[in-house]
Amino acid sequence: MNFSQTPKLLLAVLTAALVMLIGQPTTAEVNLPDMGSPADAILSKSDEAQIGRAIMRQIRASGALVEDPQITEYINEIGHRISAHANDGGQKFTFFVIDAPSINAFALPGGYIGVHMGLIEASRSEDELAGVLAHEIAHVTQRHIARAIHAGQRQSILSTAIMLGAILAGAAGAGADAVQGAIAVAQGTRMQQQINFTRSNEYEADRIGMEALAASGFDPEGMASFFEVISRSTRPVEARTPEFLRSHPVTTARIAEARNRARSYTRVLTEDTHNYGIARARLMANAADTPEDAVALFEAQSYEQQSDAARYGRAVAYQRAGRDLEANQIFEDLLSRDHQVIAYHIGLAEAQLALERVRESKLTFEHAIELFPRNVPLVVHYAEALLQFDQAEKAHDILLDLLNNVPPTPEQIRLIARAAIDAGDAAEAHYYMAEYRFMIGDLVGGVDFLQRALNLPNLEEIQRIRYEARIDFIQEFMSEEQLQQMQRNRPRGSVAGVTG
Repeated sequence: MNFSQTPKLLLAVLTAALVMLIGQPTTAEVNLPDMGSPADAILSKSDEAQIGRAIMRQIRASGALVEDPQITEYINEIGHRISAHANDGGQKFTFFVIDAPSINAFALPGGYIGVHMGLIEASRSEDELAGVLAHEIAHVTQRHIARAIHAGQRQSILSTAIMLGAILAGAAGAGADAVQGAIAVAQGTRMQQQINFTRSNEYEADRIGMEALAASGFDPEGMASFFEVISRSTRPVEARTPEFLRSHPVTTARIAEARNRARSYTRVLTEDTHNYGIARARLMANAADTPEDAVALFEAQSYEQQSDAARYGRAVAYQRAGRDLEANQIFEDLLSRDHQVIAYHIGLAEAQLALERVRESKLTFEHAIELFPRNVPLVVHYAEALLQFDQAEKAHDILLDLLNNVPPTPEQIRLIARAAIDAGDAAEAHYYMAEYRFMIGDLVGGVDFLQRALNLPNLEEIQRIRYEARIDFIQEFMSEEQLQQMQRNRPRGSVAGVTG
């Protein structure tokens, strides 16, 4: 789904969320003074976290997130490697990919960093991609959004909320007309200049980001290199200016300064990881308009001349086109030369499954799990395969083990709910679906699933205690309107809709 297909709806939702959240006190405010952060006077770190979560819920509901576990794992691996050197650990980060071809990246309040598919495809090296992430991380650690709002605190909270909603919608890919219209309604073009990242914000993000980039082992040149690439790719008449350039203006002086700053660091010789090439090739294969286009993209070069990453992309394209035997052959070749790349194991097992070589697929997955226990993408793909093998209990067990050791995504929670219901455990399926609804911000819907579980016959006493305690806890965070809606909802008892 292209994120720009629903700009007006997204903009309205973002604005409503911001008006509601900025205008209300937070539930779990920590009342400790922060003498060095005047921005807290109008937007505390707790406020920022609330706003970020609200916007993320709407992005997820829009269908714009790339839910591929291999892509999600990779972008978080790179992002957390950099963020570990960017702050003292007080700021948590979540990195995600948006299903959009535009060259864009953006930072939301609360440490949420989004990267569009088009930006990953446009990058020429892992250092360039890391440079963009480092820049966005610095916007968060330096609290540029809160500082911008503080600078315009004379304006009304409502106008500020509308303005911020418009800018964040623009960052996430909403149409320019919708964004500009909201800005005009709020306060006009002059205020837009005040709340957008200022030139000093951009230089500060470059400087702080480059420090973290170098400290995490990437080439500091990567940041300036990517800025130069996208600035050169912009042709005033023939091409639309990339969103990243509109929200992060790049001048020749800024590029030169970034290059000069990079030279002050010890030069490091880096090589792209396998995962960078694989993630990029996987995105390109799945982003093509048709399976035939994907195959043509990777068949433009002979197999012998291709890098392993391009060969992997060719195999993914063949899978998408239903050419599973050819995909199987490529994955076997790749795996025979490097057993340490998890994506090759997953690809081979899935190709074998598509060819109905069930025993071989099981063995490939089981061998990979022995080599890489609790690897999130591997466990998720294996669990999905186990459900096809009619081994729902085993799928439930490995997903539960992963959940107990690695913070899950909402989609992983929904998958374990599916495994539980297929295994005949309706109570636990409802419990997991409740947790899924809570994670996406639907408190009433989550409580409804718990009440369905409580209405099931033969419910164990320990389960009843756990579900009732969970309902009591969630109620503390519900508004009066939500509490009333919860009372109106009657337990239905049915297990229908457990995956919805």
